[in-house]
Amino acid sequence: MSQSLRRGLALLTELAEGPRNLDQLAEAVGVHKSTAMRLLRSLEADRFVKRSDTHHYRLGSALFELADRALDEIDVRDTARPHLLELGESTGHTVHLAVRENDQVVYVDKVDSTHAVRMYSRVGARAPLHCTAVGKVLLSELEPVQRRELVTALDRPALTDSTITDPAELLAELDRVSRSGYAVDRGEHEDFVHCIAAGVRDPRGEIVAAVSLSTPKVLLDLDGLLGLTGELSHTCDRVSFELGWQPQDH
Repeated sequence: MSQSLRRGLALLTELAEGPRNLDQLAEAVGVHKSTAMRLLRSLEADRFVKRSDTHHYRLGSALFELADRALDEIDVRDTARPHLLELGESTGHTVHLAVRENDQVVYVDKVDSTHAVRMYSRVGARAPLHCTAVGKVLLSELEPVQRRELVTALDRPALTDSTITDPAELLAELDRVSRSGYAVDRGEHEDFVHCIAAGVRDPRGEIVAAVSLSTPKVLLDLDGLLGLTGELSHTCDRVSFELGWQPQDH
């Protein structure tokens, strides 16, 4: 790495802590003020830094544009895959990774159950938002007004006797999901299967995917399934951390 590039990156790192004047930047990087000024002018020309006033510099818009592009390039599926395999191995149950696409969820990865009795599903399949645990998690991420609008607009067919079709009841369920950090499908999508799910967060803290554990009721009762919520949440936290998310109390 060239000396000028190293110094330019050092200036950007220093500015990440907040606005600095020329003297502070030159001292932090260990160069003469004239050298710091030359580097800053180059960075300013390409919008990597900007002057917040006559004497102070701060990070510029080009740096944030690059950061956004870098975040968009992160593949949630590739990042999550080893953690999904570990969760599947430790629990023995079916694991799904899902994302929201308009008014449906799309399963983008799956780890099969180790049990002889399994639920049928496939990568690429779509499912409703209102009656799946992953769908509830992805809906719960929306702002309250947007959440209400989408729930009201959704088709909410009763796929089983347990499906929540009333919008007010569904919104109350989503509030519970938002507070607890996980969702439950109590045989609402398929009456012989129940499921729990939690969210995967990106560096901005937004839920971009959901991970679920699903099992036929004959293999595990609801209390037993709910007993796995801690392990599920821990898996989601590890995936989120690898994606760049930092908990608020970190």
